[in-house]
This record gives sequence, structure tokens and C-alpha cells, in this order.
Amino acid sequence: MAAHVLIAGGGIAGLASALALARRRHRVDLLEQAVAFSEVGAGIQLGPNVTRRLQSLGVWEALGRIAARPDALVVRSAIHDREIARLPLGNAMLHSYAAPYFCVHRADLHGVLLAAVRGTGAVTLTTAARVTGVVARDHAVCVSSTESRAWEGDALVGTDGLWSMVRPYLVQDSPPRATGHTAWRALVEQASLPASLRSTQVTVWLGPRLHAVAYPVRRGEALNVVVLAESAPAGDARDWDQASSLAALQTATGRTGSGLQALLEAVPGWRAWTLNDRPPLTDASQMAGERIALAGDAAHPMLPYLAQGAGMAIEDAVALAEALDGGDAASVPAAFARYAEARWQRNALVQQRARRNGEIFHATGLLRMGRDTALRLLGARLLDVPWLYAG
Repeated sequence: MAAHVLIAGGGIAGLASALALARRRHRVDLLEQAVAFSEVGAGIQLGPNVTRRLQSLGVWEALGRIAARPDALVVRSAIHDREIARLPLGNAMLHSYAAPYFCVHRADLHGVLLAAVRGTGAVTLTTAARVTGVVARDHAVCVSSTESRAWEGDALVGTDGLWSMVRPYLVQDSPPRATGHTAWRALVEQASLPASLRSTQVTVWLGPRLHAVAYPVRRGEALNVVVLAESAPAGDARDWDQASSLAALQTATGRTGSGLQALLEAVPGWRAWTLNDRPPLTDASQMAGERIALAGDAAHPMLPYLAQGAGMAIEDAVALAEALDGGDAASVPAAFARYAEARWQRNALVQQRARRNGEIFHATGLLRMGRDTALRLLGARLLDVPWLYAG
């Protein structure tokens, strides 16, 4: 018999987990605290490790309709705008990893996953259901929410993000920490930009205490732009969609080179959020125990400096379903233990590398000079990450 799994959180991690479980014939109740299923945020880069798993979830055709296919990753100086290094993507990724490199808008990927989940007929979606209590028994888990509603299942998966309500029932630790970094994001139609600013590439500008990224999304019709700087946090740390401005961004970054500055000035509006995270995982018990498991940011929030936050959540979803494959209610604790053992070290490594990348990207002085020299000499060898993309 299949298991009955409760999932708290209807973002990308929750929907991917629900889809993966439903495709293996488990029954799922997915609880979302918002009054409607929706997603905001910036674009997402999907490396071959992620697109390979999305293909296994049966959303390949729909994904192809929303994705952009960048032809290269190009690193430039944020000050001088000179190219420092380049990694071919496109056919090169297909040749090396048998899967493509895509860029999508977060809301578009969310929509694809939501449609696929609805199409399974095995997932009950409930909105306005904010988790307020969890009781784990020997053979079941009971979840209560606002308005005195309750659900009982064989297992609970917390996919409710950085500020997870489920996490405290598994892990006793401190709240997320402020990193001192702020991100500004924008989405602009490429047709509205001068030809010189339009792009089919992932471009990364590196500067002292800042970096910027721009890449196409929505079949290449729009350009996603993100600027990350070491800047004092502003507003509610839990708000991922704060109104901001070019002036606020420039105050944090100072004047950049003319190439990047022209792009920033061409963007019609900016949103911002302050970055918070947790220390890298140290053992499997931080991802699962008995009948409660965590996936995505609820388990291992990551700084966006390796472009793998959503990717690791999708990897978690597939691994969770694989661990539960063929199992029933009685097998949940053993299956969750297998899941946590299979995932925690890889997630911890990605967390560590993302933190290290932040230091390298924002380097100053001699470290910055050494970084740029190494990138010029080794180029694609440094930008490629086989341990990640082949996994």
C-alpha cells in the first residue's frame, strides 16, 4: 500500500515533492499558507543536474515552452566591463552532461509544476492553511492549522522555506541569520532594451563587495537582472518582494562601469530582499527523523552564489520519492532515514560552496586580482562544476 504524505508549503520544493510522490502512487495533501497558489521572485538557473530531474518528473515538454536556453556563461568586470572568462553552455552542456542548461522565471516554473500536480489526481491542494502545530505519533503525524483545521497522515514533509514552521519540530536551532547582503532584482522585456543590452547569455559582473547577474528567461523574451551587494538590511527580513529603486541600489554599490551601469539604468523598476541563511548541514538528522522530513530551504537554505537553491529542492523531491518508492505507512521512518543519508552531504557541500563563492565574487584587493588572473588563465575549467552538474 502507498503512504499518505502531508506536505507543508506550496512553493517549488513542495510542488516538486508532491509531483514526485504522486507519480509513485502515494496520496498527498499539500497545505499552503497563502490564500492562493502563486510565486514571486527572480529567475532561476537550472543546470543539467536539475533539468535531468525535471525530465524524470514528466514536465519536460511544458518546461521547454517556458525556458530560455543561454549559449554561454560570461564573466566580466563590473568596473571595466572587460570579459574575464567564458563557459560554453548550449550544446556543450548536452555533450558533457546529457542534459541542457535552462533559465526560467520562478513563477513560470511554479506554474508548470502546479499544473502537473493538478493533473495527477492524487494530490489534494489546500490554501489558507498555515501550520500552527505538529504532533508526531508512532504510526501517524497530525498537523493543525489556522481556523482549527487538522490533517492526519503517515508522514509530514516540511517544504515551507527559510522561515519554516515545520523545522522546529525536527531541529532545535537558532533563527536564520542575517548575512549583511541585499539582492535587487528586476525583469525587463528584451524588446524594450537597446540592442546592445539584449542578451542570449548568462552574464556575471564581478566587483568589490558586489556582483550582478543577467540572463534571459521566458523563451528569451525577457531579461532577468539581479544585483547583490554587501549592504545593511532594510525592511522586513521575511519579505522577499520589497519595493526599491535604482537610487537605493546605486547607494549600496557605488558607480559601476559603463556597460553594467547602462543596463541598470535601463531597468524600469527594482524589488529587493535581504539575504538570510543557516549554517551548512552537519548530519542527516537535520533533514529527517521518524515521520518528519524537510526539503529545500526548510532544510538547507542557500545563498544564491551557486545558483542551486531551487535545484537542490528539486533534487530533494526526487530523492524523497525514490526513498519512499514501494513503501507504505510502516516503512516511512526507514525511508526518511535513507532520504536524509542520501541528501545531507551533497546539500551541505552546495551550501559551503555557495558561501565561498560569495567571498570570491565580492573579493577586493589582492584576492580580487588573483581571482581574475586565475579566471583568465583557466576560464571554462574554473566555471564548470562537474561534481555538481553530473550528480
